[in-house]
Amino acid sequence: MVGIWNTHVANGATYALQYDVVKDFEPVVLLADAPLLLVASKAVPANDLKEFIAWLKLNPDKSSMGTVGAGSPGHLLGLLLQKETGTRFGLVAYRGAGPAIQDVVAGQIDTTFVNTATSLPQVRAGSIKAFAVTAKNRLAVAPDIQSVDEAGLRGLHFSLWAGLFAPRGTPKNIISKLNTAAVSTISDPTIHERLAEQGFEIPSHEQQTPEALGAYQKAEIEKWWPIIKAAGIKAE
Repeated sequence: MVGIWNTHVANGATYALQYDVVKDFEPVVLLADAPLLLVASKAVPANDLKEFIAWLKLNPDKSSMGTVGAGSPGHLLGLLLQKETGTRFGLVAYRGAGPAIQDVVAGQIDTTFVNTATSLPQVRAGSIKAFAVTAKNRLAVAPDIQSVDEAGLRGLHFSLWAGLFAPRGTPKNIISKLNTAAVSTISDPTIHERLAEQGFEIPSHEQQTPEALGAYQKAEIEKWWPIIKAAGIKAE
């Protein structure tokens, strides 16, 4: 048996899982990750990320950001954005990214963090603004949109990532075989293209080892767990 674990599930206790996401699994390979876009309504009077942050500071508690609920990627990023910039804005929960982006287009809320598959068509149509992608580098599918590091908010990184894990105690030779098979699969040009269309990027060769996935998982937990804990986010 193998398992998929996404970054927004930061700790087993948080979501009342019946297993420990670190102790009960062996990392196999990081399959792909998808940074988000920070987008805003056309009514927001800002042309880039620095202007947007300045506008937020001038309008404390008068601006709004859509999320898909407590503990969701957008919610955690909103909290981190407030912490890093000293801004305050309302966090509005939606039932999905689709309704949130619709309200950004309509000007009912000011901004949201959202995946490229949902938001990029609206950006290309000129219906909303895109200020940055939550990654160190620009996305291949959106080379004209700055990374957060370029845009002036270094380190506000977030990706929806998928990793392949096996049960704890799986022999190392089996882990190696699973890793080789998975790396071969995601290297296939057709698979690569389909993932890119959905905003996913394939990790570099150095990031495709079991050790790299284990280190990445650990770093993600260390980064997001304090934010989750400080916000009082609990299992429902």
